[in-house]
Amino acid sequence: MTSTSTSSVASGTDSRTLWLGTYPDGAAPGSGEGIWRLSVDASTGELGDPVLAAVTPSPSFVALAPGGARLYAVSETEEGAVSGFEITPGGGLAPLGTVPSGGTYPCHLVATDDAVRVANYGDGTFAVLPLDTSGALTAPLRLGHRGTGPDTERQEGPHAHFVAEVAGDPVVVDLGTDELRAYPRSLAELRSLAEGPDGAGPARIAATFPGGAGPRHLAVLDGEHGAPDALFVATELDARVYVLVPAGDGAFEVAASVEATAAPLPEGGRNYPSHVALSTDGSRLFVAIRGADVLSTFSVVRDGAGPDGAAPVLEHLADTPLGGAWPRHFAVLAPAGEGAPEVDLVVVANQNSSNLTVLRIDRADGAGTLVDELAIPVPACVVEG
Repeated sequence: MTSTSTSSVASGTDSRTLWLGTYPDGAAPGSGEGIWRLSVDASTGELGDPVLAAVTPSPSFVALAPGGARLYAVSETEEGAVSGFEITPGGGLAPLGTVPSGGTYPCHLVATDDAVRVANYGDGTFAVLPLDTSGALTAPLRLGHRGTGPDTERQEGPHAHFVAEVAGDPVVVDLGTDELRAYPRSLAELRSLAEGPDGAGPARIAATFPGGAGPRHLAVLDGEHGAPDALFVATELDARVYVLVPAGDGAFEVAASVEATAAPLPEGGRNYPSHVALSTDGSRLFVAIRGADVLSTFSVVRDGAGPDGAAPVLEHLADTPLGGAWPRHFAVLAPAGEGAPEVDLVVVANQNSSNLTVLRIDRADGAGTLVDELAIPVPACVVEG
């Protein structure tokens, strides 16, 4: 498991830490997969040597607590679990305990100061795991959902795929029901909902999509005073990116949609967008495309964007081959140095080719080049620490 780069990242001018979640390598969960740690030079994109920091079953997604002192990981299994770890001064992971995820096949989570929010894909349950004073997880508050979509194979029921924070409130992206589900941020209100009747429905439906779209992940375009100007939602089943704008009372409406990529379909197959993320300044939007195996880059034109202005416009710039297969997730590195960056560095977790690749994306035209590559068994997510 070595990088294609020949120089040491340790000598780089801006070394960052990356945390990787993985799937089992052709075996049952708990067969030795785990959470990896490595460094990356944010100036050059050169990757350091990886270290297996913790062995834990099917940690397909990991998240850092605010401040970066702790890390939490799902176990994407039918039973569903979430584990917590304290990050030691030497970069190790000291276990803080494991609790049920509140549903089946958890695939995404985010950590706040007082809780960990979990999307359980299998049964569509959104769960909130309060933290004790040490940062350890406690029993989940379960918030179920009902509904279906027109795709009888993929939308036979709710499938929570992603949890975002929108204006401070948790919003769940539901691939199975073509909806965004919004919840209150208060643990007291969440506890009341979780203990309520009728399967603990959501506080509100924040947005709906055309039937069969299959929303998967979203990115928030921040506006002034903490209110978002727009949401960009990657939809897995119709391979598009939807632009949603505020519609009042915490709701959003679809203003436009564009094809997620201009890359041709793979022979005999389809394109499946996975993750979507913005550059730090919000001027570029990136979408990983499984099938064509490219990173699609858009310019975000936001003249007049906002609650009372025109919706931002997405202009497709380029599709960059990834140097890997089936990109499940990626991280856009925070820019190195001062001033407006001329490029963005994007680290991609390629699930089916078992490698990480680093792309250097030019701000001017969106064209990218591969700058480094590293073998990692079945990477599923990458998070900058």
